[in-house]
Amino acid sequence: MTTTNNDSLRTSPSTRTRALWPLWGLPAGLLGFIATVFLNARPPAESKTDGYTVTPDDMPTLDVGSYHLAVVLGYISVMCLLVFAAEWRRRVERRFEHSTGAAVVTLGLVASAGGLTLAYGWMGALSRYLPSAPEGSTYDNQGTFVYFMLTDFSPYIAWLGVLLAGGALAWMAFRERLVSRALGAFTGAVFVAILAFVFITGVPGAPGIAGLVWAIASVWLALGRSAVTRTSDA
Repeated sequence: MTTTNNDSLRTSPSTRTRALWPLWGLPAGLLGFIATVFLNARPPAESKTDGYTVTPDDMPTLDVGSYHLAVVLGYISVMCLLVFAAEWRRRVERRFEHSTGAAVVTLGLVASAGGLTLAYGWMGALSRYLPSAPEGSTYDNQGTFVYFMLTDFSPYIAWLGVLLAGGALAWMAFRERLVSRALGAFTGAVFVAILAFVFITGVPGAPGIAGLVWAIASVWLALGRSAVTRTSDA
């Protein structure tokens, strides 16, 4: 007589295994947030004088090390973001073909990855071309000032696609019932608040907060209860 092992049935991977793939979003968001907010060097004099005007003469005072670390962390962030997008497309977008929100998440992440690649690349250029950098004789202060201006807002602006992905999670939560409503309320509230701030003030860099929000949302997806991860294997 043969017997059935009921314990093995109760511990089926589809019901017991946590979905770990969303955790790719943790380094993507966290490292990107650090590179964007904390490593985007500013002239020391700017913080000491109200109304200070930054000019090419300030280029020698910029911290080369900050820009070097920014391009390292930034590129790792972009690669992790693209891995998350690939996993999301395979495990969520293709599985829930009826979901508009799932497709928007993929598009938003890829769009941000492209913009962030350029932004962090320009920061890396400064780590090579500033007066005290290894290739400091390549351009004069006016030349490096062009790169400095490119990095002023670009690392913040490029997170707009990730901000949109957060808004798409809210749509998936309340319209399509595929994501936890608590998570959708969180990302949706941030999406609305940041867009409202940009529309009222005209400040384009506010989406920079989306990196930190995405790091939190990724952990939430991995540990929480959402239909998009409920039956996924690790």
